[in-house]
Amino acid sequence: MSTQVDRAQSLARLHAAPEILRVVNVWDAASAKTIAALPETRAIATAGHSIAATFGYRDGQVPLDVMLDMVGRIVESVGGLPVTADLDAGYEDPGETVRRAIGKGVVGANVEDRLQPLADSVAAVQAIIAAGEAEGVPFVLNARTDALVRGGDRPLEASVADAIERGRAYLDAGASLVFVPGILDADVTRRLVDGIGERKVSVIGLPGSLSAGEYEALGVARISYGPMTQRVALTALQDVAADLYRDGVIPASTRSLN
Repeated sequence: MSTQVDRAQSLARLHAAPEILRVVNVWDAASAKTIAALPETRAIATAGHSIAATFGYRDGQVPLDVMLDMVGRIVESVGGLPVTADLDAGYEDPGETVRRAIGKGVVGANVEDRLQPLADSVAAVQAIIAAGEAEGVPFVLNARTDALVRGGDRPLEASVADAIERGRAYLDAGASLVFVPGILDADVTRRLVDGIGERKVSVIGLPGSLSAGEYEALGVARISYGPMTQRVALTALQDVAADLYRDGVIPASTRSLN
């Protein structure tokens, strides 16, 4: 059985590999077990938005204890795969939040900057890395910058430059990757990779985004899918319910996955 340190080191190697790491986000033990059962799965990523929705909260408003309890259940359900958790903005004390997440078996996390002052965001990254060191786990931080998604009306060039400045600062402070959410075309992606580093940029797959293979060719390290996987699942649920209301039947292709 792998140790938590082994799992953290494995996650770091997956990010550094030439192949893009594809993580299909999960939100509870059932979804986690379903994804973990696929032979292609190398790591598990939680979706904070989806966990919040599961408990009836808006994104970013789920209590920390509720979030960590679910993250712990996910860790226990996936048979030793490395788990990286979406921890929103760190719940006011990023270092302590990560310390508690490590106690649940987590080996990596997304923590977002919400465009807070750069010095404050760098201090949060430093606190997270220090928490991992104190717990004896080489914690893999996917430091998220909201430079593009919270850029407002400023020119795209300014948002890209801000993302690069923040990304470099987060890497210098100990982060492993820089997560830049948004629908990134090839040109913006290339500029981010050139500015932040090869295999140092993490992206999200959204409708209208490039494919994982296209991002890989541009030097991106990781692609995740955030709340989209839960939305796909709920779309399928609503569609089959509508069919059942029309006197349909459960499809014969339905598999027993739990």
